[in-house]
Amino acid sequence: MPRGVDHLKARASGLVRPLGFRVIILIVAFAVLAAVYIKHLFTLQIVRGEEYLNTFQLRIKREVSIPSTRGRIYDRNGKILAANDLAYAVAIRDTYEESGRNTRLNSTINRVLDIIERNGDSITATFGIGMGENGYIYTLDGASRLRFIADIYGRTSADDLTYEEKTKTPDDIIRDLAERYQLGQKTASEDGDGQVFVIDSSYSAQRLLDIITIRYRLSLNAYQKYLTTTIAFNVSGQTVADILENADVLQGISVENETIRRYPDGKYFSQILGYTGIISTDELNTLKKTDPEYDSTDTVGKAGIESSLESELQGRKGSMTVYLDSLGKILETVGVTSPRAGNDVYLTIDRDLQVAVYDILEKKLADILLARIENIKEYTPKPNENSSIVIPIYDVYNAVFSNGIVSIPHMGGPEAGETEQAVYARFAERLDGVIQEINDEISTRRVPYKDLPKEMQVYQSYIVQYLYDNEVIPRSLVDTDDDVYIRWTTEETIPLAEYLEHTVASGWVNMSKLDLNEKYSGAAEVMSAISRYISEHLREDDGFRRRVIRFMIQNDLLSGEEVCLILMEQGIVDVPEEEKGLFLSGNETAYTFMRTRIQKLDLTPADLSLDPCTGSVVITDVNTGEVLALVTYPSYDSNLMANGVDAEYFNRLLNDHSRPLINYATQQWTAPGSTFKMVSSTAALLEGVITDEEKITCTATYTEISPSPHCWIYPKGAHGPLNVTEAIHNSCNYFFFEVGHRLGMDESGVYHSELGIEKLYRYADMYGLTETSGIEIEEASPRVSDMDAVRSAIGQGSSGYTTVQLARYVSAVANSGTCFNLTLIDRIQDTDGQLLSDNEASVRNVIDMDEEYWDHIHTGMREVVEDKAYFSDFPIAVAGKTGTAQETEGRANHALFVCYAPYEKPEISVVTRIANGYTSDYAAQTTLEILRYYFGLADRDSIVSDDTSEMTGTIGGD
Repeated sequence: MPRGVDHLKARASGLVRPLGFRVIILIVAFAVLAAVYIKHLFTLQIVRGEEYLNTFQLRIKREVSIPSTRGRIYDRNGKILAANDLAYAVAIRDTYEESGRNTRLNSTINRVLDIIERNGDSITATFGIGMGENGYIYTLDGASRLRFIADIYGRTSADDLTYEEKTKTPDDIIRDLAERYQLGQKTASEDGDGQVFVIDSSYSAQRLLDIITIRYRLSLNAYQKYLTTTIAFNVSGQTVADILENADVLQGISVENETIRRYPDGKYFSQILGYTGIISTDELNTLKKTDPEYDSTDTVGKAGIESSLESELQGRKGSMTVYLDSLGKILETVGVTSPRAGNDVYLTIDRDLQVAVYDILEKKLADILLARIENIKEYTPKPNENSSIVIPIYDVYNAVFSNGIVSIPHMGGPEAGETEQAVYARFAERLDGVIQEINDEISTRRVPYKDLPKEMQVYQSYIVQYLYDNEVIPRSLVDTDDDVYIRWTTEETIPLAEYLEHTVASGWVNMSKLDLNEKYSGAAEVMSAISRYISEHLREDDGFRRRVIRFMIQNDLLSGEEVCLILMEQGIVDVPEEEKGLFLSGNETAYTFMRTRIQKLDLTPADLSLDPCTGSVVITDVNTGEVLALVTYPSYDSNLMANGVDAEYFNRLLNDHSRPLINYATQQWTAPGSTFKMVSSTAALLEGVITDEEKITCTATYTEISPSPHCWIYPKGAHGPLNVTEAIHNSCNYFFFEVGHRLGMDESGVYHSELGIEKLYRYADMYGLTETSGIEIEEASPRVSDMDAVRSAIGQGSSGYTTVQLARYVSAVANSGTCFNLTLIDRIQDTDGQLLSDNEASVRNVIDMDEEYWDHIHTGMREVVEDKAYFSDFPIAVAGKTGTAQETEGRANHALFVCYAPYEKPEISVVTRIANGYTSDYAAQTTLEILRYYFGLADRDSIVSDDTSEMTGTIGGD
């Protein structure tokens, strides 16, 4: 082998040895490094993988409250009045990323609403706007409405709202929120000057409202996205199944177990119990002052006992700790503490008595209507004959339309009956004609208001009020001292067109409400725009349409027979086939048909909303101060107000002329009339201005003051000489005029009305008539007369008391002087039945008066009842006092009857008030039926089903 080759081999051999060693070192180094990496990787992913994953993800720790179960409410005998039922609820949690959030969230909500509606359920999320028959309406009034608007626009208080925000219509707010939540898109404006937002036309008006309602409720949890917002309570099993089946495409939607408030006897107790609902901003701020645990998703009592005993019924929340990611998704839940249920409240109310009294009152109101309805077309009341007013049958025909019992839209709808269709065609033609007449009056005829036919006066008055209410002519801009305004409103000497032209010229018109094509329009263009506004809006306005119907009935363009047929076609009345046959064959008149419907309560007094349609009764245990029944008629179904207000139902209540949301037992005060005479008797006896046997001679006309008032017996005669017992018995106004006059006499014998008023106030205070009664629900403050001592002594002047305030007073009379702070609360127990509080009515004061004086007052009250023929067969002795109070000329007087029984050993007092009830005899006869039930002499069904009962009443006296 050549030497060169050997040399190369030798060099290669030398190089291999050190190279192999380095390679080995590198391999070992890489192996060690790999082992280290594998170890760390194992630690990261296996040993501490979850820990590092949680560290990598944003973990936010939050404390979440768990709602408690609300305490139940029972009557005095343990009968349930407010219960909790388990139910399914559909809820939503905002887990959407910002990119495309509005579009995706709106789409999800829309899908959920499809499912809910398809299965016959409805949303229960609350909002301050609802759907009326003619579009969006506010469901709140006054301060509550302004607070709602302030929340919408992010204002701290209503005082921070701008004028533009305060005057927003429901349509304005819907449009603003639709833009905020991107329920449409911006397009170029018609004038090319910028862009305008256009709502997506694929949404119906109701669907748009529903989506906005849910989006708004969600926004209240903007900083607590881990909380759910309830969309619908008490949904069906099919809705639950459909939601779960579509869970993969319904992000953030869940089905949860909830408890819903249920009121077994809704309408009978709604005004006492109230209802529950989602807490408002004002309620949250108030409740947080005493309990910081309240938050914006809580359900609280909204009225009545539910509200006044909120702290007892609410219970204590539980809590849990949750860890959230950056999107608000719950990663982990720890540290769960169970909630504690609220306490159970037992009322003093007797459930069966409450129900019976309500039904008896409704039946007797119907009987009064039947006693007053006559088969005539019109009736004009005569001055000072408020107790003899009659009701024309034509007013009854109109009432089913004016109070919304008959649906005008249904008459023009696809399911309308034959009579409905025929009447609606005539109605539509007449409506067009009326609107044309109005436009003619504005543009050409221009007849002064006082010279117009009554029908056109009604239309024009409604139009101006409509323009005020809808801020076309904002009232805040109208100068009520303006000469033209006075000529329109008071003197009625100018035509509507002249007044409208003046509002334009004076700058009273809100141009933004009108359809004006030009940015700057002259007076003629504005007047044309007002005419268009009237034509377009009034055509669909329910109030205006009902007025057109009224005059169609009055002018015999719509007959009574057709009204009866429409009632049957719309399913409002359920008429037996035999009677229906008689009517259809012409053997029963419309007059008889309507009377039968009222007699059978197919049409209730509340439905018709004719005088009388309201009343109240309070029954009190005179020895304990416990309220056994507190009835107001009409009422409402609290089940449709709890767990989220049914907007359609609430709107119907707001527009009901009988105003069922008012508690007539605690919130309506009227003059007490002659029921006040026991106060005046007490004042007279204790002040020494009369003796118990002294007689004052009634000559019918009291001449010590001018103008001279008359006793009720005038001009038929006079009562002659009477002592205090006889004066109460005969309810002699003259006697008590003299008492009021004597109370006002100073030491020198000079009469000062103020002195008499001061003394009457002092004795009214002894009977608790200067303060609310003590019951634990909302009550209007009494109004003690501050004028004319002579007339105030007979319960006139400026005095006004609620039914429950009179109940405290009469109870004090019955028990001879113990004036209680009345109570509705019997006891409070925890959920285990342990007694927490055994409540008793406290004694406010005791009237210290000789027993002999009490006997005179009691005897006079006993003789009042003995004079009533309808009490002659009643086996239990009753003492009472009638009272009649006139409030408005041309409307029936208010009817009052206060009493206690048994006379010898009083147990209960009963106060019955029938607003616009004509005569106190009607109130007394209603009370008699209540006493028959209370003392077990008749059952509720026999009284309510008595079709032969008749109401009799005296015209004079009280």
